[in-house]
Amino acid sequence: MSLPGADRREVQGPSPVSGGGNGVAVASDLNRLAIVASNQSTSQRLRLNPNKDHKPDSYEDLQLDFSPSIFSSLERYLPPTMLSLPRDDKVKFMKDILLKYLPHGERNRVQKHREYRQKIISNYQPLHREIYTMHPQTFFVPSFLKAINDNSEESFRSIMSEPSPGVFTFEMIQPRFCELLLSEVENFEKWVNEAKFRIMRPNTMNKYGAVLDDFGLETMLDKLMEGYIRPISKVFFQEVGGSTLDSHHGFVVEYGKDRDVDLGFHVDDSEVTLNVCLGKQFSGGELFFRGTRCDKHVNTGSQSEEIFDYSHVPGRAVLHRGRHRHGARATTSGHRINLLLWCRSSVFREMKKYQKDFSTWCGECFREKKERQRLSIAATKSELLRKEGESTT
Repeated sequence: MSLPGADRREVQGPSPVSGGGNGVAVASDLNRLAIVASNQSTSQRLRLNPNKDHKPDSYEDLQLDFSPSIFSSLERYLPPTMLSLPRDDKVKFMKDILLKYLPHGERNRVQKHREYRQKIISNYQPLHREIYTMHPQTFFVPSFLKAINDNSEESFRSIMSEPSPGVFTFEMIQPRFCELLLSEVENFEKWVNEAKFRIMRPNTMNKYGAVLDDFGLETMLDKLMEGYIRPISKVFFQEVGGSTLDSHHGFVVEYGKDRDVDLGFHVDDSEVTLNVCLGKQFSGGELFFRGTRCDKHVNTGSQSEEIFDYSHVPGRAVLHRGRHRHGARATTSGHRINLLLWCRSSVFREMKKYQKDFSTWCGECFREKKERQRLSIAATKSELLRKEGESTT
C-alpha cells in the first residue's frame, strides 16, 4: 500500500540529520483509529488489537478514495459482529472512519494527489507491461527466491552479508529486470517532458527521479514489500515493526551529470528501507552509514563501530532500518539509478508515541542504558562495602 503526500521533518542540531519522505496520516496511524472510532456507537467500535486470525477481503477491484490495502489492513480491527457482513457494508463503515480521522486539508491533498496519479495512469502508455505484475522467477535471482521460500533466519543469512550491524546486503534483482525498469523509467520521463507534465519528485531531498507508484507500479511494489521484504524484516527488524509493515513509498533516484550529485546526511521516513542499485555505469556514489538513532538522539555523534561505507553494485540490495543515519557520496562519473522502497508500520508508529526508551535499536539509548546500569551497580557495590565496613567496626 502506498500513500501520497510529503512529510519531511528537519532535525535541528550541530550536524543536522533530516528526515525526508512521503506519507499520509492514515497510513502512519491506522492503529490510532481504534481510539478515534470511539465516536462510533459502542457496538460499532474498532478493536484495539487486530484480529490476526481473520483473513480480510480484497478491495483491489473497487474505486476507492484510499488505497485498497488500507481497507484490507483496517478490516482486521473491525468489531467481530461486522466481519461476516457484506464487503460493501464494511467499506462504508471503514470509509466513514477514515474520512472523520483525516483532517479536511489533508483530505484535499489526498484527493489532489489521487487526481494527479489518475491523470498519469489515464494518459501514460507503459512500455514494458510485464513489470507491472509481480513475476518472481523473472524478477529475482534464484538464491534470493530460495531463501524467501525457505523462510527462516538460516536461509536469509545464507545469502546475506552483514558488513556493519543492521546493514544487510544480498544479490536480489535479475539483470534483465534492472534493464526493463530502467527503460520504463526513461520512457516515463520522456513522456513527462513531451507532455510538459509537472512531475512530483520522490521526496524533498531529490530533485531527480520518479515515484513508481504514481505511474502504475503500486500493486507490484506492495507485493514486493508483503511477500519478500516483510518476511526478512520480521526476522532482523522486529523491534522497529518489521513484522507489521503495511504501507510503502516506492521510487527511483538518479545521480550523475545533470542529475543529483550526492545526498546529505539523513534518516528515511520508513521503518525499513530497501535500496537496490539498478545501474548504469558509474563511479563514486558510496552510501555512508553512521549509526541508528531515535528522534531524541538523531544528531548525536557516531561511535567508531557505527562508521561504515558501502559501494553500490547493480542488482545488489541493501536493507537497513529507516532510522539508520546515512547519506550518499558524490557520483563522480556516469549515471547511477537506484530503486528505493520505504516500508512503514502503522502499528510501530503508534506504539512509538508512548515509549521513551528505544535501547533495542537506538545506539545512543543503548549506551545511556548501559551507563545507568553501570552506575547503579557501582552505587550498590559501594553501599554494600560501606555496610560491610560498618559491621566490622
